Amino acid sequence: MAIRYNIRMAGVGGQGVVTASHIFSTAVINAGGESTIVPFYGSEKRMAPVESYVRVSNEPIYEIGEITFPHILMVFHPQCITHGKSYTNPFYYGLKKEGVVLINSNTPMNLEPDQAAELKDLDAKIYYLPATQMSLDVAGIDLATNMAMVGAIGAITGLSTLEATGEAVKDRFLGKGFVVSGGTAALDSVVERKFKKKAELIEKNLAVVKAGWDYAVDNGWTLGASSMADQTTSAATKAVKASV
Repeated sequence: MAIRYNIRMAGVGGQGVVTASHIFSTAVINAGGESTIVPFYGSEKRMAPVESYVRVSNEPIYEIGEITFPHILMVFHPQCITHGKSYTNPFYYGLKKEGVVLINSNTPMNLEPDQAAELKDLDAKIYYLPATQMSLDVAGIDLATNMAMVGAIGAITGLSTLEATGEAVKDRFLGKGFVVSGGTAALDSVVERKFKKKAELIEKNLAVVKAGWDYAVDNGWTLGASSMADQTTSAATKAVKASV
């Protein structure tokens, strides 16, 4: 069965949103799938808006570029919602029917009434992942927030595995196959100084990935994603039959 997810990641500078998109994309490829990514950001500074567009599938992907109509939204920082720190406003613009919104927050957010109503009309599934708290609890540092988000989205989509994600994390921090921008490279440098050895850095990040993955599985989020994939596939099948 063909499975395809268009994912829009939104966060702020310093959280490693672009790094997360690289790692998740690589993890899907490691697991035998296909992926394309396009990062989008202005000034590379802390708390500036950042977006990354990720397409993942178990079949070939030929599109690249901005994702206007995502199946899944990942919100790495609540200020993308509360302060409008997003290049796409409102943050859920273009979300497909029965889409998923994964938000980094310890508790449900008090959305504006019109936002809550529109998301309800879309039958959107809103999942709250305490990613920053997981990073602090497991790694002792908030800069592994993106690893918790990577773990959760891996479980939600079902297009990767923990093993494939682990290999992607190792590749990322061992410097294999990635050319990073100045801001991202600086972030990597900050993270590395927090640990004495890269081995410990990788171990901590992998532990946070697993925490995010387990949280998604324990809360049954993978079931919601599966039904959405079935709907997407069904719609695509009907479109093909109609064109014949």
